[in-house]
Formats: sequence, C-alpha cells, structure tokens
Amino acid sequence: MSLANNPFSSQFLRGSADETLRPPGRLSYVSGSTDDPLKFFTIPQLLDRACARNGAGEAAIFVEQKLAMSWYDLRKRADDVAAGLLALGIRRGDRVGIWSANRAEWLYAQFGTARIGAILVNVNPAYQASELEHALGKVECKLLIMARGHRSSDYVAILRTLVPEIDIAVDGPLRPARLPHLEHVVVLGDSPPPAGCISFSDLVKLAGPGHRNRLDQLAAALDPDDAINIQFTSGTTGLPKGATLSHFSIVNNARYCAKGMAFGPGDRLCIPVPLYHCFGMVLGVLTCAAVGAAMVFPGESFDASATLAAVARHRCTALHGVPAMFIAMLDAHDFAHHDLSSLRTGIMAGAPCPVEVMRRVIERMHMHEVTIAYGMTETSPISFQSRTEDSIERRVTTVGRIHPHVEVKIIDTHGSLVPVGGTGELCTRGYSVMRGYWGEDALTAEAIDPAGWMHSGDLAVIDRDGFCNIVGRIKDMLIRGGENVYPREIEDYLIQHPKVQSVQVFGVPDQRMGEEVCAFVIAKPGQTASADELRAFCQGRIAHFKIPRYIRFVAEFPMTATGKPQKFVMRKQMMSELQLSEARTA
Repeated sequence: MSLANNPFSSQFLRGSADETLRPPGRLSYVSGSTDDPLKFFTIPQLLDRACARNGAGEAAIFVEQKLAMSWYDLRKRADDVAAGLLALGIRRGDRVGIWSANRAEWLYAQFGTARIGAILVNVNPAYQASELEHALGKVECKLLIMARGHRSSDYVAILRTLVPEIDIAVDGPLRPARLPHLEHVVVLGDSPPPAGCISFSDLVKLAGPGHRNRLDQLAAALDPDDAINIQFTSGTTGLPKGATLSHFSIVNNARYCAKGMAFGPGDRLCIPVPLYHCFGMVLGVLTCAAVGAAMVFPGESFDASATLAAVARHRCTALHGVPAMFIAMLDAHDFAHHDLSSLRTGIMAGAPCPVEVMRRVIERMHMHEVTIAYGMTETSPISFQSRTEDSIERRVTTVGRIHPHVEVKIIDTHGSLVPVGGTGELCTRGYSVMRGYWGEDALTAEAIDPAGWMHSGDLAVIDRDGFCNIVGRIKDMLIRGGENVYPREIEDYLIQHPKVQSVQVFGVPDQRMGEEVCAFVIAKPGQTASADELRAFCQGRIAHFKIPRYIRFVAEFPMTATGKPQKFVMRKQMMSELQLSEARTA
C-alpha cells in the first residue's frame, strides 16, 4: 500500500520530531526525558495511592476463580498476608518464595510481602525439582507459598522429593536437610495441606492485633532502595540467576510504562502473561496500581479463547502478551465470535515481534495504540517503548525510543560507541538497573561495569530519530514464547543420559513461538537412541519449554579450526531441513 493510500498516513511521521530523544551527535547514545520526575516510592505507597485515588474502583477480576475486588479489598487481603507472615517470624529482608500460576493469592503475596519489606522470590510455575531446589537454595528462602499444582505438575509431590519433612507434623520451623533455611511452606487451595505445612486460609488467620498494629510502622520504615523482588533469569553459567530489584526500580518502570500506553484509571488491562515474570508483575500489576486501572486475569495460564472471551466480556481496553500469544489469539477458531472493539492499547514484548503480526493486531484486534517494548529482567524491565502517538510504521518496525530517566549506548567489541545506525551491544544505565544477581558478586561485575552500565548481550541499532531495533544476541540464548532459554543448561542435563556422548542446543525460528529449541546429539559408540527417548528423559525433570522440539542425531558437529562447535552452521542446516525462514521483526 502506498503512503498516499495508507489510512494511517497522517500518523506516519508522528513521533519523530521530539529532538530530546534523538542521539545528541553522530554516536549511538540516547537518554530519556527527565520532565516527569522519578518518584521515591515503595510498593506499599503505590498501593496506598491507588486506594486514595480510586479505592472503591475495581482493582482485579480473576475470571477462573470467579473473584473480583476493589483496591480497598486488595489492600485488606494483602495486609492479612503481611500480618500472617509477621506471626510466622518473617521480617524485613527475609526471602519469601511464591510458586504458583496466576491466582488472586499471588497479588496478596506480592503486596503483602512488600508491606513488611520481605523480598518476594518469583518461582517459575514450570520448574521441576532440580530447578526449584536451585532457586530456593540460592536465595535461602525462609518461607514458600505454593499452589498444589499446575497443569500436569504436582507441586506437592515435587516438593516432597526435596523436602520429605513436609509430611511430619512439627511445632516450629521445618528446616529440612536439603533446604535448611526453609522454615515454613504455605499451600493454596481448599484441600488439607501435608502435615508439616500451613494452608493459605490459616496463614491469614494467624495474626493477632499486635501484628496488624505494626504494619503501618513497618511500611513507613521501608526504604525505596531496598531489594524487594528476586526474579530468576538465565545467564552465562547455564543456571538461573536471581536478578534483585528494588521498590524504586520497578515502581517507576511501571509508572512510565503506563504513560507510554496513555493508560489511566478508566482503563481495564487483560493480563494473560504470567505473574512470576516482570511482564505480569511489573508491567501488569504495578502499572495498573500506578494509575488505578483494573486488572483482568482470564485464567491461571494462557488460553487463547479464554483471553478473547475475557476481553470481550469485561470490555478490556488494553491487552498484554508476547508475540506467540497474539498469534494464538489471531488464529483461534472462535476469534470472530468475540467483540474486541473495546481494545485500544497494550504492550507486546518478551520476544522479537514479526512485523506482519503487529499489523494484524492493529487491524483485526482494534489495538491501534498498541506499543512494543524492549528490556530485560535486570532493567526492571523496560528500556525502550513505542508510544501511542508514534507512527504505525515506527511501531511495527522498531521497539520505540528510550524510556524516561534511562540511558542507552551501543558499543563495539572494544567498548567504543558505534556511529548512529551502526550495530553493537546495547548497554543500559539508570534507576532501572538491578541491584545485582543475588549471591553472585562475580557475575554481577561481569554484567554491570564500574560505570554502572548493564551489558545486555543484545545487538541493536539506534537510528537518527532515536528509535531502536534489536537485530540479534551476543549471548548464546534463545527466547521461546517469551521464556528465556539457555542452551548450556539443557546441554548439561541431556549429557547425563547414558546414551549421549555430546550435545549442542540452539534455537531455530518458529512462526508461533518465535524460536523453538533444537538439539544436535552425538550418541555414544555402539548406542542408538530416539528423539522420543530423550524427550521422555527430560519430561518432569526440566521445564517443558526447555525440552527440545527438534532432536537430530549426527555423527559430528561442524567445528571451527580451533575445535569449537559452530552453532550458527547447525542452525542454518536445521532451517534448511525444516524449510524455515526468519520473520522480519522489530
């Protein structure tokens, strides 16, 4: 379609005239606006402000649980959790894990832990035993709040393999042999928990007047710079690392994301993305709290039809999702049966977005002001976001421009700034950069240099108007459906199979998930194995999104002259075999 005939032509150049967001010279450096000051807030202060502004207004609707609440209700239930945690001896700085899909109790725990300054540790609902043990042990969790299970995973059975002590009734802390810092386990649901655990309903009844009377004093003593959340992200060791975030970083990132969407108290945001991830917890929950907008949760986990139905029934004006979610909704068999005309905006992030998918979302889902965002868990998370007034072309081909109070530079392999339009590693500095990886000083120093720049490992280009495009990744990481997947972790697991001599894991393009996991495997001499055999070996032991979809047995790997495997060659071979091509993305 020519520009003259484009219905969005009046918007085509809009958003490129803001000189302050352009690189100030010929080098790839941009800094965000400082017109809107940072707020030195804690999460409890953010919730109190939402109550003051719109306390009786809808805060959250959980469709699957048939539950709705106002901001006053949410604060009351969060205070119940906070007081119960105090009764169990949880104090400021203690780590409290939450292992659950999207449920109302997740929100109560998020705001309840923040009220007393306990650090919430997000545990991926897909984690299996070894991953759970690593997460809880790394940060020395004192208490775990957990669902009974999710999908095919029996969480109680998984925990029992690590903590058999949960079946023994005790007076006092658990302190199991394998996780000696774990003192209490709180189980969601109506069924009685194991003898050594506490039900969630009992947790909120534990507190006496003395515990409740202390809440205001404890909240007032909190420092916005305190660590308040740990989110696990894959890293160079192949094991997840605990990115440690503060009140200050995630509260302000949520505020600016709301402004990027022109989001306000009259909006309703549909949140099918997981709460354990920054996308759900920060860009969903805290963004709504920042403006007093309503949250709508279609279900415990993503289902395309359920999400479409929730949008239509509750007249949502905004919708968040990774590209794979939007593709699934657009292709849902009942897509045409749902009235999505209430939609206006939202955020698409978590993985590179194919341009054609973005166009379909704008045209077929009525999301004419949808924004693209880019960031990483370690930056709380967003550094770049398109704006509702940016041209359609900009929003479908870039990840927008720099967020307020954030700096970004693009550097070459020697650490020097590249010219505008040049490719290099994206580095971020500012309020949003994490406090560090929990208990990993050396890895933190590798990621954040002495000048405070967080090195992303992503290859990016910034144009003369300040718009950014992500063109690749330096780090050997792939993103499947919004989940960061580190090949080394999968390789280290598959190599334990008795028939496997060597393995290389990499990503190949996938129209729906963005990327799929692929493994090239060399079997031990005299041994034969099947792809199904290796997948069965993984089942129930590593998260489902890490299990390779494609497995090929090979005699040898393509190697460099110095003997290093060439994954880019393997990737090309697999793409050719599967007749795959790269989708154009922002």
